[in-house]
Amino acid sequence: MSMFDELQASLEEAVDIKKGKTRASRHTRHEVADVKAIRANLRVSQAEFADAMGTSVDTVKSWESKRRNPTGLAAKVLATIQENPAFYNELASH
Repeated sequence: MSMFDELQASLEEAVDIKKGKTRASRHTRHEVADVKAIRANLRVSQAEFADAMGTSVDTVKSWESKRRNPTGLAAKVLATIQENPAFYNELASH
């Protein structure tokens, strides 16, 4: 099967799922980090956290108020800090 055929079959399956003709074979769920809880656990200010993350205080505030969700590398770094809070110290020292 060519890449085109695979892509076409995938799109047809997506249409069938959307129309309710078939069920999705898998569901992917992404957990959004609770930035406020992470920061509170670390006992650091928004400014300190923003500096360590290489972002602005406004961005941290947006994450904490759930107006925006961290994406890409920021989401991965937050997940790492959540699993291993000591990683924050490494991040902050650079």
